[in-house]
Amino acid sequence: MLPLHFPALRLWHVSCRVTGEGAPMGAPIGYVTRRASWTLNNHCEQSYLIILRNMAGETTRALNLCHRHMALLQRCPRPGAALHRHRSFGTLREGKRRGLWWKTLVGVSVGLPVAAGVQYAASDPRDRRRTKILIEGFGRFCRCLSVGMLISVDYWWTSNVALRGRDESSPSYSAEMSACHQRAADCMVEGALSNGGIYIKLGQGLCSFNHLLPPEYIRTLQILEDKALNRRSKEVDALFREDFDKTPGQIFKEFDYEPIAAASLAQVHKAALFDGTPVAVKVQYIDLRDRFDGDIRTLELLLDVVKFMHPSFGFRWVLKDLKGTLAQELDFENEAKNSERCAEELQHLSFVVVPKVFWEQTSKRVLTAEFCSGCKINDVEEIRRQGLSLKDTADKLIRTFAEQIFYTGFIHADPHPGNVLVRRGPDKKAELVLLDHGLYEFLSQRDRVALCKLWRSIVLRDEAAMEKYSSALGVKEYLLFCEMLLQRPIDMRQLGLSNILSREETSYMRQMASERFDGVMQVLKSMPRPMLLVFRNINTVRSINITLGAPVDRYFVMAKSAVRGWGKIQAAKTGLLPRLWVFGWVRTTWEGLKFQLALRWEMAAMSLTRSLVGLLSYFGLVSLDADVYEYLR
Repeated sequence: MLPLHFPALRLWHVSCRVTGEGAPMGAPIGYVTRRASWTLNNHCEQSYLIILRNMAGETTRALNLCHRHMALLQRCPRPGAALHRHRSFGTLREGKRRGLWWKTLVGVSVGLPVAAGVQYAASDPRDRRRTKILIEGFGRFCRCLSVGMLISVDYWWTSNVALRGRDESSPSYSAEMSACHQRAADCMVEGALSNGGIYIKLGQGLCSFNHLLPPEYIRTLQILEDKALNRRSKEVDALFREDFDKTPGQIFKEFDYEPIAAASLAQVHKAALFDGTPVAVKVQYIDLRDRFDGDIRTLELLLDVVKFMHPSFGFRWVLKDLKGTLAQELDFENEAKNSERCAEELQHLSFVVVPKVFWEQTSKRVLTAEFCSGCKINDVEEIRRQGLSLKDTADKLIRTFAEQIFYTGFIHADPHPGNVLVRRGPDKKAELVLLDHGLYEFLSQRDRVALCKLWRSIVLRDEAAMEKYSSALGVKEYLLFCEMLLQRPIDMRQLGLSNILSREETSYMRQMASERFDGVMQVLKSMPRPMLLVFRNINTVRSINITLGAPVDRYFVMAKSAVRGWGKIQAAKTGLLPRLWVFGWVRTTWEGLKFQLALRWEMAAMSLTRSLVGLLSYFGLVSLDADVYEYLR
C-alpha cells in the first residue's frame, strides 16, 4: 500500500512540475519513466490521484491501492485523454461544418435553377416572355458594348498602326480607310439586326446623314429601312389571340403569313377583308412593348459610359426628351389617329394619299389599313419605268412636308424612303403614299412663325433677320443654327444655294461637326425640343432629293412654302375674314409675290454690283483682294 503523505506529492501550490528519468525495478513510486509536465489547478488530493493514474498507465509494475484511492483513480480522467478527445471532437465538428457548407452550395446551385425552371414552365406565356426578355436584355447590353469596343479598337488600330506614316492622299490610304468604314458599318448592322426594336430605328436615322457619314455606312445601313426582322407565324397568332382573342384566319378572309415588309417595330402582311377589300396589316413584334423600357435604360447607360469617356459627347438628354415620343410610336391606335389627322390636314394636296384605317381590325399592336401599291421614293429606276418625272416627284415631296412644317405644325418625323411610296396617279403624274404615322411632332404656332421668317431670311441673306428669328427660337449662334437647319454652308456673299454639296462644302460640314461639336450641342439644347424631329424631317427630305438627283431647288421651294404658311397663319389670326376662302387666298398669294419680288430684286442688285465692280477693276480704278475676287467670281 502506498503512503498517503508521500513528500514529493505534497502539493500546496497552484502548480508544480515533476520530472524523472526511467527508474530500475523496485524503485519508489515517486520516480517516473519519462519526462512529464502537468499544471495542477485543484487541491492536493486530486493532484495526487492524477499523478498516480498517469504513473499507473506508464509503469509495468502492479500496484496495490486501497479501495478509496482506486475508486478516485478510476473516476478521474487522464489529462492527455481529455486533450485528445477535445482535438478529435474539434476536428469532427470542423468536418461536419465543411460538409454542411458543401451540401448547401450544391443545393443552392441545383435547387435554384430547378425552381426557376419549374416556375417558368408553370407561368403563363406572357410572363414567360417577360422573363426571356429580361435575360436577353443583358445580352443586348453586352452586344452593344462589344460592338462599340470593336469599332473603336478597329479605327484606332487602322489610324495609328496600319496607316502610320502613309500619305492621306494616297490610294492605299483611302482603300484601307474604306475597308475600316465597311467593317464598322457591317458590325453596326449586325448588332442592330440582332437587337432589333429601337436599335434598328436608330440605324434608320443614320441613313439620312449621307453628307456627314462615309458612303460605306449609307450603303450598308439602308438594309434597315424596310428589311429588318421576320418573326414566326406562331408569334403572329399569339399576338392576335392576346389582342382579339381570335386568330388572323378568323378576322380576315385571307391572310398571308409571309410579310411583304419588315422594319424596326413591326412587319406588314397582305390580307383581305371578308368583302374582298385588300388591306395591309401591320403587326407589332410581340415582345417589343415589354422590352422597350429595358432598351431605353440600356441606351441611357451606354450614353453615360460614352459621356464618361468623352465628356463633350453628351446625348443622354436627347434620348430623355424623345423617350415619350418614341413610346407613342408603339401605340398603333395612336398611329391610326395620326394618319386620319394627316389626311384631313393635307386633303387640299390632291397628289397625297393616306391609307384608310379599318378600326374593327385595329388594336394597340395591330393596324389594318387600305393596301396601297407603289415603289420607294428613292427607287429612281422604278419611277422612270412608270413614266414619272423625277422633278415632279421631288417637288411634291418637298411641298408636302414643307406644308406640315410651316403651316399645319403636325409633322411626320420619320419620312424615310420606306415610308413614302410613289405611284402613277389618275392624272398620269406622280402620286405620293404616306405610310407609318406613328412618330409625329407638333410645332407651336409661335415657333412656326419664327421658322417661316427664318427660312425666308436665309434665302434672302438677311443677316439681321436671321439673328432676330434664331433668337426667337432660343438660339444665339444664329449662323451655326442656320447652317444646321439647311445642312449646308451658308455664304453671305451670294444668294444661290446649291442642292448638291461640292467636295469642299462636304469637307466643311464634316469639319464643322467635329471641330465645333460643343457649339452644335449648345444649339441643339437651346432650340425648342420639337425642333429635334423637325431637323430629322428636313434632313431626310434633303437626302431623298439628292438621291433623285436634286432636280428642284429645295431651299427655294421650301421658302415659298414658308411664305405661304406665314400668310395663312396671319390670315387665320384676323378674325372673321379668314372664313372667306378668297381673302385667305389673296393674302397668301400676296405674301408669296412679295417674297419672289424681294428675292429677284436681291439677285438683280447683287448681279449689278458684281458687274460694276468688275468694270471698275477692268479699267484699273479699283484693286481687288482675294476675297472680293472670289465674291465676283
